[in-house]
Amino acid sequence: MSEKASFIPDLRLPAVAAPMFLISNPALVVECCKNGIVGTFPALNQRSSEGFEAWLIEIQEELKAYEETTGKKPAPFGVNLIVHPTNPRLEADLRLCMKHRVPLIITSLGAVSEVVDAVHSYGGLVFHDIIKKRHAEKAAAAGVDGLILVAAGAGGHAGTLNPMSLLSEVRAFYKKTILLSGCISTGRDIASALQMGADLAYMGTRFINTTESNAPEEYRDMISDAGASDVVYTAAISGVHANFLAKSLEAAGLSQADLEKDHKIDFGKELDSEAKAWKTIWSAGQGVTSIDDSLPTAALIDRLENEFIEALEEQATRLAKYAR
Repeated sequence: MSEKASFIPDLRLPAVAAPMFLISNPALVVECCKNGIVGTFPALNQRSSEGFEAWLIEIQEELKAYEETTGKKPAPFGVNLIVHPTNPRLEADLRLCMKHRVPLIITSLGAVSEVVDAVHSYGGLVFHDIIKKRHAEKAAAAGVDGLILVAAGAGGHAGTLNPMSLLSEVRAFYKKTILLSGCISTGRDIASALQMGADLAYMGTRFINTTESNAPEEYRDMISDAGASDVVYTAAISGVHANFLAKSLEAAGLSQADLEKDHKIDFGKELDSEAKAWKTIWSAGQGVTSIDDSLPTAALIDRLENEFIEALEEQATRLAKYAR
C-alpha cells in the first residue's frame, strides 16, 4: 500500500498553492481547487476563530456547488495552523478543522503528535514545514503524512539549504509524501521538483500575482520588477529568518544594521504589530525572477500545465537519446 497522499493522482498538476500570510483568501483557494491544484490558507488570515469558521464554510459551499454543477471533483483544500505556544487560537481553530473535516492541515513551528492524532481522527492529512533534517526527523516521529521541504530562496520563513541536498537527506529515511518549496514559479519548475524526487511542488510567490489574492497592486508590481538580488533574507521582521522584497524594506525605513540583526526588531508590544509590519513589508522568494505579470488563477494554472507538459516532453526526447 502506497504511503503517498491518495489525492495526488487526481490532481491536474502535482502542485500546492502555499498558505501565505495576509495574501491567501477563499477566492484564491477556491480557484486553485476548481482548477485542479491544492489551495490553502493560514487560519490566522482571519482575525478571529469565528471569522475562520466562516471562511471554512464559504470554501466548502463553493466547492460543493462547483462539483454539483460541473460533475467534476475539485482538488482538496488545506489550512495552515501555527503549532506554537504563541498562538492562542490553536486549540479553537483545530476544533473547527475537526468539525468541518478539513482535508489537509499544514503545521508550522512545531510538529505535535496530539495535533496529528486529532486530524487523523476524522481522516485528514497533516503536512509539516521543515528547513533541515533534524526538523524532518521530529515531524516524521510525530506521524505527519507529508513533509514540506522549505529550501533556500523560498518566500516567507525559508531555510538555507540547497533543495538537492535537503531532498536527498530527507528522501533517504522518509517514504511518505514530500513537497518541495523554493523558487518554483513555472511548470518547468514543477517538473524539475518531481525529477529531483519530490511528490508535489509547493508554490507561494507565483500565486501572489493573481487577481484573486489579497496582494495590493503595488506589491504585485514590485514582484514583477524584482530579480533574485532584490530579495533579502532577514530575521528582523518576525524573529525567524524570512525573505522579503528589498524595496519594501527600504520604504519602511529599515537600515542595513536593522536587517543584519538575528532577532526581531521592536515593532511594539501589541499582538498584531507583526501583522501590521507584514502589510507594508512584503515577502517574496527568489522565484520572482520568473514572474513578470499578474493574471487570474485559472489562466495561471493553464499556463503552468502547458509548461509542465512541454518540460516532460523534452525529458522524454532526452530519454530516447540517452537510454541504453
